Amino acid sequence: MSQTRIEIPPAFGDFGRGYRYRVWYGGRGSSKSWTVARVLVALAATRPIRVLCVREFQNSINDSVKRLLADQIEALGLTPWFKVQETSISSKAGAEFLFKGLARNIQGIKSTEGVDICWVEEGQTVSQSSLDILIPTIRKAGSELWFTYNPEHDDDPMHRLMLMLQDEDGALVRKVGWQDNPWFPPELNAERQLLLRHDPEAYEHVWEGECRTISEAVVFRHSVSFEEFETPDDARLYFGADWGFSQDPTALIRAFIDDDVLYVDQEAFGLGVEMDELPSLFDRVPGSRDWPILADCARPETISYMANRHRFRIMPAEKWKGSVEDGIERIKAFRKIVVHPRCEQIAKEFRMYSYKVDPRDARLILPKLEDKWNHGIDALRYALSPLIQNRRKAPDFSAFNALPNRRR
Repeated sequence: MSQTRIEIPPAFGDFGRGYRYRVWYGGRGSSKSWTVARVLVALAATRPIRVLCVREFQNSINDSVKRLLADQIEALGLTPWFKVQETSISSKAGAEFLFKGLARNIQGIKSTEGVDICWVEEGQTVSQSSLDILIPTIRKAGSELWFTYNPEHDDDPMHRLMLMLQDEDGALVRKVGWQDNPWFPPELNAERQLLLRHDPEAYEHVWEGECRTISEAVVFRHSVSFEEFETPDDARLYFGADWGFSQDPTALIRAFIDDDVLYVDQEAFGLGVEMDELPSLFDRVPGSRDWPILADCARPETISYMANRHRFRIMPAEKWKGSVEDGIERIKAFRKIVVHPRCEQIAKEFRMYSYKVDPRDARLILPKLEDKWNHGIDALRYALSPLIQNRRKAPDFSAFNALPNRRR
């Protein structure tokens, strides 16, 4: 056999090491199915492996990934080494692909022996009972379970399994998106940008691979636009910092106010940032050494370190009973919030930050904020806290800026 070069996105990880579980999840355009099909075809061309391809519902062979695998065989120029039949695919190396549905073929799944790799496509639709039967069925020594899915709801069985596996040594778990696809086509990018402009909540689910949110529960669903603008030279800038804890990022946010519109124009986020790395993180935001910074008062030692060792003009933001709720309501009260496209992390938070919903009835939205998707927003609250404390009367922001209206 002549040599064939197989190219796949690097984000999908190491295929040279064996894992019991491999999970790839994320939004549209990430090439998850395409990449897995390509890798499996490459393996089957040289090894006598048995691959079981399943999904929850398969009414006919047309519902399976058989066509995708056949397309990859042709694209890689490997047609002479494979036999594509009506319901199966085999290779001259002795490999075999089988295609089955889980929901209506339990006994057929349980009786399938000698599987080396089981590929579960559209994992978000798989029931818990199907997983309970499938996983112990794939029991050959060295066998692997591969899952690809687009997240739907955070309580789906597949998503719960992913969360359980993500820190296990025997599992490779990767979130992959359109950003990880080197061949992401301009036609799809135009669709992505269109949805981002017109339906940011749907965008997070479709393109960024986040679980669906209940749109009515999103805190800022009617308040925020994402567009480019120029920061005036004479703008009064507000800086706020939120410290990272464990898996939470450290965030520094810069904003200004003009004509009762809040503009967020700079951000810096870092996960697992050590104390001595904080100055360089803050330096990513222009002006951070010149303007006052109000930071989360829960870390006085960090504030002291940044102020005394590195001369940042940083001080603790005041907190009071109900300060989170007061801050969110004051931010929502701006005539408009505009986020610059370079501020990707806080833009995502504005699209995802939500009120809690009743776990027994998702239609019931509770007057309590979810403690997630809020690190940049918390930093923004701290930045504006002196203004937010005036709760009896909305502040007259013209006194802080005295800027003329501008066309943008």
